[in-house]
Amino acid sequence: MEETLLRVENLKTSFMTSNGEVQAVRGVSFEVRRGENVGIVGESGSGKSITNMTLLKLLPDTAVIKDGRAMFQGQDLTKLSMKELRKIRGEKIAMIFQDPMSSLNPLIPVGEQVAEIIRIHHSDRSREAVKQEVLKRFAEVRIPEPEKRYHAYPHEFSGGMRQRVMIAMALANNPELLIADEPTTALDVTIQDQIIRQMRELKEQHGTSIIFITHDLGVIAELCEKVEVMYGGLIMEEAPIDELFEHPSHPYTLGLLESMPSIQQDKAERLIPIPGSPPDMTNPPAGCPFAPRCRYARKICAAELPELQPVGEGHSARCWLLDPEAPAEQNPFKKR
Repeated sequence: MEETLLRVENLKTSFMTSNGEVQAVRGVSFEVRRGENVGIVGESGSGKSITNMTLLKLLPDTAVIKDGRAMFQGQDLTKLSMKELRKIRGEKIAMIFQDPMSSLNPLIPVGEQVAEIIRIHHSDRSREAVKQEVLKRFAEVRIPEPEKRYHAYPHEFSGGMRQRVMIAMALANNPELLIADEPTTALDVTIQDQIIRQMRELKEQHGTSIIFITHDLGVIAELCEKVEVMYGGLIMEEAPIDELFEHPSHPYTLGLLESMPSIQQDKAERLIPIPGSPPDMTNPPAGCPFAPRCRYARKICAAELPELQPVGEGHSARCWLLDPEAPAEQNPFKKR
């Protein structure tokens, strides 16, 4: 079994606003093993991005890490100073964001921007050696004519090519962990598929572990071995990817799967959206946060939050319907 690279335990992050405390992350625990791809899936506002921004303290001033820890190579990332974190960011842990245009400086050639990431952590390297490393990364992510593109500006690239620049930048220092926050959301399906395949190839080449954040279970199925389903600032279900698709064990996961288009689906068959909206995290529900939207909800669901409980090897879920005493009537998990 591969060693654990990152272990997140009971992480809690809130935002202090004029309307009160927004409890964005409410006790999240998961781990990433060396060489493993872990997907974190959920709707907007589920807490998936804030969980991972907390790891590198890429948070606004209004954010407070209330509890928990994130152990990486014997260090608790949540306790490190900004100076200590800067030694880790970009070298041991790198991040790719959804919108590359907001991450790239429009006034500096992209090659120089990637080169700067290398120089920050390897100031002893010559300018030419750094440039050759950048060209090598551009070739790896299949940016055509690397030498010419080195001197190009962000606006001269398509959306897909800009995202490849961001991947090259993230991989510039051979990080051990790559956090990809919805990196394919703004891309068309063809380019999205190319980026996913590229990330898979690069992971195989370099052995990099990946945390892939998205709202799309289909994308996770293409890239990840394990998935964490988040809702209302909590992990609702975690499982190996095949197990999750074959035996989903939370109504929210069922809802995500039912709202996914399928190639086998009849054209006349409509996708089933999840009714309602995510909860207001300034006043989160006392019970299961999904209860107000759940077609299987019972009284206890709204009153008391269930614990994550095992339902199979490496598979656990947070649902009262899994309780041995739960009635079989209107219970999709009692029919197995």
